[in-house]
Amino acid sequence: MSFSQKFERLFHNVLPSPFTLAVGLTFFVLLVAFLFFKPTDQGFLNHGVDILVYWYRGIWNGPFLVFAYQMILILVLGHVLALTKSASLLIEKAASYCTTTARAAAIVTAFSVILGLLNWGLALIFGAIFARKVAEYATKKGFRINYPLIAASGYVGLMVFHGGISGSSLIKVAESGHLTNLMQGNAAFAGIVLPDIVGFSETVFSPMNISVALALVIILPFSAYALGKNAVPAPYQLKRFHSTAETGMKSGWAERFDDYQFPALFLGFLALMAAAIVATNSIVNGNANFVDPNFLNLIFLAFGLIGHGSLSKFAEAVGEAITGAAGILIQFPLYFGIMGVMQHSGIVSGISEFFVSISTARTYPIFTFFSAGFINILVPSGGGQWMVQGPIIVEASTKLGLPLGKSILAMAYGDQITNMIQPFWALPLLSITGLRARDILPYTLFFMIIGSVIFLTALLFF
Repeated sequence: MSFSQKFERLFHNVLPSPFTLAVGLTFFVLLVAFLFFKPTDQGFLNHGVDILVYWYRGIWNGPFLVFAYQMILILVLGHVLALTKSASLLIEKAASYCTTTARAAAIVTAFSVILGLLNWGLALIFGAIFARKVAEYATKKGFRINYPLIAASGYVGLMVFHGGISGSSLIKVAESGHLTNLMQGNAAFAGIVLPDIVGFSETVFSPMNISVALALVIILPFSAYALGKNAVPAPYQLKRFHSTAETGMKSGWAERFDDYQFPALFLGFLALMAAAIVATNSIVNGNANFVDPNFLNLIFLAFGLIGHGSLSKFAEAVGEAITGAAGILIQFPLYFGIMGVMQHSGIVSGISEFFVSISTARTYPIFTFFSAGFINILVPSGGGQWMVQGPIIVEASTKLGLPLGKSILAMAYGDQITNMIQPFWALPLLSITGLRARDILPYTLFFMIIGSVIFLTALLFF
């Protein structure tokens, strides 16, 4: 048995399911908060009550629940779009070039990295769908591939997105007045004037980040190719992805309305018009960051309706796609509860402040990278993490005289790197590919190591 096979077997034997992991992390965070973050003037009983309240409020946090629903729609509508004939033909054409595991891993990785730098939502869904189509093509043509590796390649976009134009913290600091609002009430900043914005020129398009992006686009696909050359083809069985059965015309006029093209096409074009208006208004107002989950969902809805051509076919595709959203539906609230405890009990600030206390001007970006990576395992949300860790980063960077853009990028790199071992964001991919987290994690860990070398090298030498 080769080393890679032993490594895969180890993960299969010791790694629990994503749902079990979410429950385990919940117990762990509750225990840590209870034992180590009790205010000195509070008893354990009242402290325990407060922690459970933090957990409850996190689970039912309104903005978090809105975000969960957005994610469910991204998964479902992106899947529905992939089920249209035109999208299927386009993806299958790209999959036809993936004739070996090595070639498939390289192509899917390059596709995912480029999409990730553009938009995390597109990378998340279309990376998974591309990986799925490669497996379908291999099955159809009768050659064997290592499907878990290809699926892991489709997930790599979530390791690079936070340094791209859809990175949540980078978008926030580019908003006028955000830093001032973030640091409001911090006595250490009394009388200190913060920059109004930290623009993309200091983050996304800084020399360091451009160098990192180029390195990712070049090195990751070649690394995936090298891994694919040595990967043993693994047997797999694809679950049904799409029913090709045609729905017959109904007898009544109202029922036949479901099969007419006009309603679906008209609604689809209305959605496209609305998206065009939103994009135009944003650009005119000087804000080009309009490609958010809401915008993506509207685009997916529009092209899904147009591509399927009738309300009945669209509804049939939705019914098939929605089964893959079960993991998000039940697991996201558990992580929201963890976020609530982490934020309000002081765990996040405690971790960040510890790394600040042992840092120098040279080592601080490195320690920020590692602290952000560790926090992301427990709080897998870049925006949520920035709101808690951001004030500490701004304060430490100011005191140490470091460029704020570099410190923010250090957090962004750390936040995204541990997505490769945190199955929270992998849930949509797992539902589309039909794989388990333990199937892809040996390979995502490989990508995490390569990415860490790239990010740490940049932080050390820029």
